Amino acid sequence: MAELKYKRILLKLSGEALASPSGYGIDVSEAESIAQRIKDVYEMGVEIVIVIGAGNLWRGKQGLDRGMDRATADYMGMLATVMNAMTLMDALERAGITTRVQTALEMRTVAEPYIRRRAIRHLQKGRVVILGAGTGNPYFSTDTAAALRAMEIGADVLIKATKVDGVYDSDPHLNPDAVKFDHLSYIDVLNRRLNVMDSTAISLCMDNEMPIMVLNLWDHIALKSALTGEHVGTIVSA
Repeated sequence: MAELKYKRILLKLSGEALASPSGYGIDVSEAESIAQRIKDVYEMGVEIVIVIGAGNLWRGKQGLDRGMDRATADYMGMLATVMNAMTLMDALERAGITTRVQTALEMRTVAEPYIRRRAIRHLQKGRVVILGAGTGNPYFSTDTAAALRAMEIGADVLIKATKVDGVYDSDPHLNPDAVKFDHLSYIDVLNRRLNVMDSTAISLCMDNEMPIMVLNLWDHIALKSALTGEHVGTIVSA
């Protein structure tokens, strides 16, 4: 087996990763597909923490456009991430991987409260940890939650899973001449306003020198290749 470059990772998934073909709702078959990709790298000996969004269930902008209170919209999004976390937990458990869900908002009936040292202990015992409810605070995205938790649990890299093979200077689905970047600095991402993660998350990673890797999770070998040091996707670092 190839030597691992990254032993502990934080994997950031969008809620849309679990969506049905319509882009909304939860498709159990998509959850099972993602669980298999995670299992492939789990069996390599990688310690995995997952932060998942909620765009397949709730988009706060829809409420804000109608005058909804921002904090209320954000809390609704946090609750939706827990539904996604439980879906992925179930798929992983059925694939034979012991999994724990921890949430930043306490809901002890369905998940553990997020406790940093307990999360790290789960990793050391060979469990996959899924973190729901963002940071537990409104006005912060799940991107920012992923950056924060990556630092807290001592991840070697933050992996942003997308459906494209890296970061481009424009949307490659709309522009066939879009240019892919192999490497970007944090400042490049901020100055170019590239759609990698939100500016708060990028700044947090920059301040703490947390590398970000953007890759296509739906490429069956991309994640495994990246973890053994092969060049895959786009790296954002100092």
